[in-house]
Amino acid sequence: MDYKKSKAPTNTTTRNIMDLCDKTGNIYESVAIIGKRSNQIAAQIKQDLNKKLAEFASYNDSLEEVFENREQIEISRYYEKLPKPTLLATQEFIEDNTYYRDPSQDKNEE
Repeated sequence: MDYKKSKAPTNTTTRNIMDLCDKTGNIYESVAIIGKRSNQIAAQIKQDLNKKLAEFASYNDSLEEVFENREQIEISRYYEKLPKPTLLATQEFIEDNTYYRDPSQDKNEE
């Protein structure tokens, strides 16, 4: 998923829990799925941010030469304004864009 083009809200919104548990039949299972996906999204965002900020890394040991790079600040602000990973994962789950499976159900089918 491209989190940059997501339709997820940037602020917390109230959700009907019945809508979340319709797909799995259990609200706790839905929350666990959303939580795991949220961790995956957070790791991906962190990796992207670190990769972009690494371009500006200075390898000097002198503390006196610390300076602010305007492009680096703009990149950081952009990532701060993105929706939180939990909101992105919830939006994915509601739109049926999240793949999940229950291993215990797979064993029962065999």
